[in-house]
Amino acid sequence: MVIDLLSPRAVRTGLRAGTKKALLQQLAAVAAPTVGVPESRIAEVLIERERLGSTGLGGGIAVPHARLPELNAVRGVFVKLDPAVDFDAIDRQPVDLVFMLLAPENAGADHLKALAEVSRLFRDRLLVEKLRGANNADAVYALLSGIGHSEAA
Repeated sequence: MVIDLLSPRAVRTGLRAGTKKALLQQLAAVAAPTVGVPESRIAEVLIERERLGSTGLGGGIAVPHARLPELNAVRGVFVKLDPAVDFDAIDRQPVDLVFMLLAPENAGADHLKALAEVSRLFRDRLLVEKLRGANNADAVYALLSGIGHSEAA
């Protein structure tokens, strides 16, 4: 389940980042204390991954992801940006909802499964609308954990 990838500390709203690079650095800052890997190391692998191609899915959504040998499980961070940031997304629209995934180096199947789950989550238009309308991290975490999500399922 998607919620198994997140801790309440890894959900933020109202995040401000002027650029894609600044956003990736802020995601690294949120992730570092929850995964026990230095912020600079996380930012480095995220930026490296984005050079291969944007993880902006379109519709204001991005799923940056990278592998880190230091990890022992797939972990996530969810942020809601205000304002949205240019992310070189496929539809050229700015991004305001971001679900970052970090996976262990050898977590091939688990990493792909997590990416698929997050992609499925964002295909739920009602849920995406609710996430955009949520005004704090607790409300976002509740939506992502399925509390109040039954009608969106």
